[in-house]
Amino acid sequence: MPDEPSPAPGPVRGPGAAWRLAVGTLTVFPVRPVEVDRAVAGRAMSLAPFVGLLLGVIAAVVLVVAGALSGSQLLGAVLAVGTLAWLTRALHLDGLADLADGLGSGKPADGALDVMKRSDIGPFGVVTLVITLLVQVAVLARDGEVAWVVLVAAAATGRLAVTWACREGVPAAQPTGLGALVAGTVGRGAAIGATAATAAVVVVLALVAAAGPSLLNYCWPFDWPFDSATAFGYTSYSAPDLSPGIIYEGIPGAGLRPAWLLHRLSDDPYVITTAGLLLAMAAGLGAAALLRRRAVRRLGGITGDVLGALVETATTVTLLVAALLL
Repeated sequence: MPDEPSPAPGPVRGPGAAWRLAVGTLTVFPVRPVEVDRAVAGRAMSLAPFVGLLLGVIAAVVLVVAGALSGSQLLGAVLAVGTLAWLTRALHLDGLADLADGLGSGKPADGALDVMKRSDIGPFGVVTLVITLLVQVAVLARDGEVAWVVLVAAAATGRLAVTWACREGVPAAQPTGLGALVAGTVGRGAAIGATAATAAVVVVLALVAAAGPSLLNYCWPFDWPFDSATAFGYTSYSAPDLSPGIIYEGIPGAGLRPAWLLHRLSDDPYVITTAGLLLAMAAGLGAAALLRRRAVRRLGGITGDVLGALVETATTVTLLVAALLL
């Protein structure tokens, strides 16, 4: 008898379902269908920052390689930001624009939600998108050798904001949709654990970034196809002289920065880089928390668009504060 065709693979169950749901929801990568309930959704949202780390690493590779091959940090920044948008189907940017239009409409909750459901983008959304993308590109174009780790930290922080937005006690604005599925599914302990694990990974990457091109040349002793100093924008990272009466000029071409606050604590570049990134991540999460609070008060809860807006807000603020501190 001829072999019967094997049945099509069914929905994924078990521990792998949460990871697949997180990847399928937050990225463009195709995954097998999963059986989704609120328990799986909660675990998936707890894994969101690790999806952000993956996206950040991919975008960071684009940033470094494109910047090195072209000799233009600006071009690398544009392509890196574009890569993040492509890897997420630009859904987070769309959510940011929709939320800006909804909150800017001045309408009651139901009217604002209707505005957010429209397929077109209004003036509030357009202006918000333009400013957000310009800030992201401008920051990455000036952050030199630490730009890649700043990008990874920012991408992870953006998704970590989603984890905290889905914690217990945060309601959904509507009875259906992504917001209804994930709202209130993440326990406080899970959110804290995800935050600690994400921060630990960023700290390790910050130590690598603080070592600079010398570490790359040590790990890869052969001739690079490009100069590592060019790839990262400059050749060294050292603490400036901050003696009384000395004006801090920052990294060449970077202009004045308030990084002297960190340099007063330590002259160790490892400490400075790590502290700067952690403070930037905290600022990103704080900004997302304020926006989430505003959205909940204004709309009655979270939606998929709100989650996308939180991703972009936390990412952008993390990048901006890191540019000021590093």
